[in-house]
Amino acid sequence: MIHIVDYKAGNITSVQRALNFLGVESVITADSDSIRRAEKVIFPGVGQAASAMKALRERGLDQALRDAFARGIPILGICLGAQIVLTRSEEGGTDCVDLLPGECKRFAFSDPALKIPHIGWNRVRLVRDHPMLRGMGPEDEFYFDHSYYPLPEDPARILAECEYGITFPAVIGSANLIAVQFHPEKSGPAGLRILTNFAGWNGTEKAE
Repeated sequence: MIHIVDYKAGNITSVQRALNFLGVESVITADSDSIRRAEKVIFPGVGQAASAMKALRERGLDQALRDAFARGIPILGICLGAQIVLTRSEEGGTDCVDLLPGECKRFAFSDPALKIPHIGWNRVRLVRDHPMLRGMGPEDEFYFDHSYYPLPEDPARILAECEYGITFPAVIGSANLIAVQFHPEKSGPAGLRILTNFAGWNGTEKAE
């Protein structure tokens, strides 16, 4: 059973619909103890870092995520959930969940043709093999909608990259955590493959 973290930060039902389509059992919950006991956790989100962290702290979900990570529970962060798993965000100077050392940075472009937020389909380039990215091809495109991007302290934690004015991390991970800046639930067959891989992932960085 996959537990989807509910902290009033959007795109939760679309994630569950995608899992239902795949025949993967899931539950949406705001209960911190349920997150700690979960078999797997999806940490989705859209919106603003400071308000998201406020909601997580009010429900004790930030600590529940830390406890789940420490226990080795497989965790998938999506979009905002991929940003606030880091130590800090430039968005509001916000202290985040800190599962993975690093900072969430804002896009800054001098070219007016490069709009912020970055919205739409874009190719993602695999940097390092990982069981969660099994089956990803060089032509695969994923759907993005974001003004900030995750930047881990350790470049070895970058698993895949995307080009939009700069090269930025599109997938990051460490141990039993993987986080994607794009929306797999809105990314067609390529995105569904990510969710399928997560449903079968044991939380290690090497193929089973």
